[in-house]
Amino acid sequence: MDSLETELDRARDLDVAELADAIERIGFECTRCGACCKADDGGCGDGAEPADESEGEPHTATVFPDEIRRVQETGDYDFRDVARPMPYGLTETPDGQRGETFEWALQTDACGDCTFYDESDGVGACTVHEDRPLICRTYPFSVALGGTSQPMGEVVDSVALEAGETGDTEGMVRAHECEGLGRDIAREDAVELAAALKERAVRELQEAIGVRENYEPTDADGVVVHDSEGQKRPDGTELGDG
Repeated sequence: MDSLETELDRARDLDVAELADAIERIGFECTRCGACCKADDGGCGDGAEPADESEGEPHTATVFPDEIRRVQETGDYDFRDVARPMPYGLTETPDGQRGETFEWALQTDACGDCTFYDESDGVGACTVHEDRPLICRTYPFSVALGGTSQPMGEVVDSVALEAGETGDTEGMVRAHECEGLGRDIAREDAVELAAALKERAVRELQEAIGVRENYEPTDADGVVVHDSEGQKRPDGTELGDG
């Protein structure tokens, strides 16, 4: 298995023009359907009543610590307005959630939708669009490199980059379920999306390396999030504070 450092070098060597070529071959145009911002049961949308939690999983989108702060600063939000601990690794107990996790996810509302998603007459909008995290900027695409994450939705198409013609999963641009796939995309837009996709791959690997280097076992009660900056409580404060 290749090291995270090796994968980071590969991410840094990704050619934006080749990524854009792959995106053009697949094709994409956002239809503002909101599917990538909602719970997997469709969420509420248009002010509908919240669905029973058992009917679907809440929307889950990873967000980096600095991305959380950027949204906080531009919207005057509290930390918990923006992000929550990634639920994977956490368990519900009579005394509340317990456990350790290694990522942050965008906060969700009572419907399980992204808290920054707004819908009117079936048309979706992001209320923090200019400051949305990289995983949102690059959906529905990902790059097949070890240590990087996949967004929600099954992979439905992929294109091998020049370095990945051997048939393995390295050097692939993957497209995940989205009704906007297969539509014409302007070269300028493809290049912009490709640049963000490369940046995301690099940042995900840098974050993974940072988590590994800063990880310290803990027996603290409640929920602990290990990110690249250290150990934190669900409100973003460092574990030792207070």
